Amino acid sequence: MNKNQFYSLLMRLPLELLAWAAAILFLAFTAAGSAHSSLCPLENLGFSWCPGCGLGRSIRFLLHGEFRLSIEHHWFGIPAFLILNYRMLQLLKIFPINLRLQTLINYGK
Repeated sequence: MNKNQFYSLLMRLPLELLAWAAAILFLAFTAAGSAHSSLCPLENLGFSWCPGCGLGRSIRFLLHGEFRLSIEHHWFGIPAFLILNYRMLQLLKIFPINLRLQTLINYGK
């Protein structure tokens, strides 16, 4: 597979798969104690409580092997991580089928 074929294949990956993989990689390579700016719309509106606050930090601690801190930041961090991995596996499993269908539709082969 040459470079152009690789990029063509990469561009056909589902956007949802790329987004989840990028988010998990970001959390994996972010230092566990680093300060963060929140993307939470409720926190940005000034609310002091949000049901999802701490979920990203919980997954980050999980990825760094800090299971106790992960559960302390949000109890749903571990199940959310497992659900995201399951979803990414689903997307990877159907990717060859979708790729074959796209080829059939585009080229009639």
